[in-house]
Amino acid sequence: MATLIDSGHRSIDIDHLAQSDKVHRSVYTSPEIFELEMERIWEKTWVFVGHESQVREPGQYYATRIGRQPVLLTRHTDGEIYVLFNRCAHKGAQLVGDCSGKVKELRCCYHGWRFNLDGSLLSIPLEGGYDGTDFGKDDPQANMQRAPRFDSYRGFVFASLAEDGPDLKTWLGGVASSIDNMVDRAPEGDLEITGGVFRYEHDCNWKFFIENLNDLMHPMVTHQSSSLTARAVAKKALGADTPAPAAIEILAPFTESYSFFDNMGLHAFDYGHGYSGGKTSIHANYSDVPEYNEAMESAYGKERVDEIFAVNRHNTVFYPSATIKGAIQTMRIVRPIAADKTIIESWTFRLKGAPDELLRRSILYCNLINSSANLVGPDDQEAYRRQQIGLESQGSDWVAMHRDAGRDEDLGDGHIYAKGSSDLAFRNQYRAWKAYMMNGGQSDD
Repeated sequence: MATLIDSGHRSIDIDHLAQSDKVHRSVYTSPEIFELEMERIWEKTWVFVGHESQVREPGQYYATRIGRQPVLLTRHTDGEIYVLFNRCAHKGAQLVGDCSGKVKELRCCYHGWRFNLDGSLLSIPLEGGYDGTDFGKDDPQANMQRAPRFDSYRGFVFASLAEDGPDLKTWLGGVASSIDNMVDRAPEGDLEITGGVFRYEHDCNWKFFIENLNDLMHPMVTHQSSSLTARAVAKKALGADTPAPAAIEILAPFTESYSFFDNMGLHAFDYGHGYSGGKTSIHANYSDVPEYNEAMESAYGKERVDEIFAVNRHNTVFYPSATIKGAIQTMRIVRPIAADKTIIESWTFRLKGAPDELLRRSILYCNLINSSANLVGPDDQEAYRRQQIGLESQGSDWVAMHRDAGRDEDLGDGHIYAKGSSDLAFRNQYRAWKAYMMNGGQSDD
């Protein structure tokens, strides 16, 4: 029986808490377990940091976090991207407080130490004061320190605070193809983040959100107040031959039938990653945009375009920190704050070379689904809040993951498939969670 020792020297039996078909309620409610997650998962594995388009030009930076650690994504004058700890090497002051900007150099607000965008030290005021000491400009520790590992896959930048572990491409495994498909949907083969971000708090543990993304048993129940109402209003207001407006196309599929979501299917991979859908999803029947189709065929040829559009996934999870919707060009990022507090960020992408109608549809989707004042998201947030409250009770110590256990289909190369109503996505995430927590940050997937 495997145990971990937390900072309070209390034994925590991870093997007992996360079993093959159930998890203990304390994994959502315990501050001690949350602290271990920050140490052994969020500050060890690959975590999404940002997109290259956020630092397209030398001098640009984007401030964010990896777990609890403040970091900067930067573009230096050499054209390279860096991920730096956001603190001065002298007294430790945070160098950048705002989220993004463009500068010639990074300057500490406290004592004026100056740094390049690759983290190297430029100057120390009254540098002679360090003569004869073991600290100064020639000491590597006087530079801003870089994240031990950082890499980009087709513009999506991830970093890890662990010195060792699988390279990014190996870690992404089967879900790298979701990034490929999202980027390939751009006629120019490139994406850029546009506008600002929806950023808002959820009163729940971070795992509720990441689990919900590929929970295909909840939409037709949870979203009756939004999606089902939209369908009813559209049926009453629109004639039989009247095309549905974009908002109805987006909202209506959330309350499709159990069989619809079953047929979408679930795909699980090593390290907790996964996606739902594939050949079809809730995004499959949006209206065509002829100008976009023409631009794609001009760039790729009809046969290749047919292959790109044949991939239709719902949510792809890069466990634990991010999820994308390639067909609608949106991304959500998870920022754990406490055992019962999580910040979710929602971003939209422009497909370079595509008409603006595609971007407008992505923005509309985020307004309807992902913003803090939308129609669909509050349904989920209320469910998360109720789960958080419910699991504080002593009604039962366990959360079940039994649905279709033992019925998964092994497709090889770490790829597992199940019908949409299966609990495969949860079991797979907790398989990775358990491995990270027991192995000190290195999943054994």
